Amino acid sequence: MKYVQIVKEGQLELTKALANAIDSRDTYTAHHSENVAKYSLEIAKKMKLSKDSCSIIHIGGLLHDIGKIGIPEHILNKPGKLTDEEFDIIKTHPTIGYDIIKHVTSFKQKGILDIVLYHHERYDGKGYPKGLKGEQIPLYARIVAVADTYDAMYSQRVYRNNLDQEFILNEIHQNKGKQFDPQIVDIFLSLFNGTRGP
Repeated sequence: MKYVQIVKEGQLELTKALANAIDSRDTYTAHHSENVAKYSLEIAKKMKLSKDSCSIIHIGGLLHDIGKIGIPEHILNKPGKLTDEEFDIIKTHPTIGYDIIKHVTSFKQKGILDIVLYHHERYDGKGYPKGLKGEQIPLYARIVAVADTYDAMYSQRVYRNNLDQEFILNEIHQNKGKQFDPQIVDIFLSLFNGTRGP
């Protein structure tokens, strides 16, 4: 049991190191992966998912943007609006991320690959890379999608300042059933009742 615990801790440390490597490429989104992992975990706990599921979602949150390692720096840190061609390149990061870690057997078995590949799918089917709709999108990816959007909007970006929290929560609410799973939106928003954040 002690050996298993040491292996698990080692895997989490390696995952955090990879997440830090991703986030270090963009000074404006430092700690983005950690924040997404934290918010995703809070949602999972509120949904009363198993301890194992919570652990998977946490690791998936840390690794969700690993594919950005393969995106050119000038696109990732562009101060202005992306061209359609540049946005098409950005949209390849879930597939790049999947290809980077697909050989890790435990990631495949546990659903971590689903998070990396499908966190930009939309509930209405207008997302990428596969255009999955509703519950075709794995649950863990639907959870991370909400957390990812919140932190992306809450963080200061090279092309804009961070947005007001009330505005962000309203935007997430407005996209309930469109971009996001309605049940997950309700659970996420409930984390903010009477507080400044989850």
